[in-house]
Amino acid sequence: MIAPLLVIAAGGTGGHMFPAQSLAEVMLARGWRVKLSTDERGARYTQGFPHEVVIEQVPSATFARGGLVAKARVPLRIAAGTLSARRGFRRDRPAAVVGFGGYPSIPALAAAVLMGLPRMIHEQNGVLGRVNQLFARRVAGIACGTWPTDVPAGVTATHVGNPVRAAILERAGAPYMPPGPHPVSVLVIGGSQGARILSETVPPALAALDGELRRHLRVSHQARAEDAEAVAAQYAEAGIDAEVQPFFHDVPARMAEAQLVISRSGASSIADLSVIGRPAILIPFAAAAADHQTANARGLAEAGAAEIVTEAELSPARLSDCVAGILSDPARATAMAEAALALGKPDAAQELADMVETLAGQEPKERA
Repeated sequence: MIAPLLVIAAGGTGGHMFPAQSLAEVMLARGWRVKLSTDERGARYTQGFPHEVVIEQVPSATFARGGLVAKARVPLRIAAGTLSARRGFRRDRPAAVVGFGGYPSIPALAAAVLMGLPRMIHEQNGVLGRVNQLFARRVAGIACGTWPTDVPAGVTATHVGNPVRAAILERAGAPYMPPGPHPVSVLVIGGSQGARILSETVPPALAALDGELRRHLRVSHQARAEDAEAVAAQYAEAGIDAEVQPFFHDVPARMAEAQLVISRSGASSIADLSVIGRPAILIPFAAAAADHQTANARGLAEAGAAEIVTEAELSPARLSDCVAGILSDPARATAMAEAALALGKPDAAQELADMVETLAGQEPKERA
């Protein structure tokens, strides 16, 4: 008997692809076959997918890029991608199709709608992305990573959480060491779209801390390559022990060791913070579509696990006050870590897999 097939439709950014990868891993472990439907851009994010996942590239496009000629071609490319996806589905009919957002997910979801296949979407952020808005009323279910999520009136959604990487799960609930008269680790991370503002404000903010607190700092700061040298120089001038890199391959380990995380509030970052359980200062990316990063951060802030500092109010002085208020108060920092952990959804990938199997008319398999 041939194993049931799940088609995952995703692409555009790592924020769409990382939870898609987590679902693929779980479904493979449950005995399913998995295909990923994406376009050329989305295929760049597939290095971490298990080799058993079949990667199928189909044409797609967005109105958000290119000139008038490119925009005029968008409907044609999407139509071509949808026809391609339909041909593939006729050859190997999926038991379920799950979209994770991003314009590369349009062809597979559109084909699933046209063919009446079981289908659902997963939304990572607190506001539905444009593609998920388009399909919200055309799918059997919406799984939400952030709660609450703003969905259209009359549409119901299920909070499953955002699936996290295995490296994060390995550190789920790692013991938290409160700040004190010992080395205090601060992790500074920001998405590629907005790390510069952190590079401009975090070093002077930490340099403005009182001498005793500043002496104990150990900073890991993720900065754009073109900013790294200047950021490192600022820390050195302030006498702060800092490692500045364009990318840290061991963010889960650094987060688990941190007493405080200063970060953008992308959905994956929020999920990682809550699964490991760490206090945070969150600076939402102001240009994010529908201000979804503020929506993402709201749950942690309302639970007392994080402080939100908007870009409009962000300054070295404001940020320094926030850092001092957390690192100089071990009891508060510990309470924030516990509050973050209480919101964690380490079983998100398993809950999402249960929804997929129910959608396909199967009894969800017992979890390992």
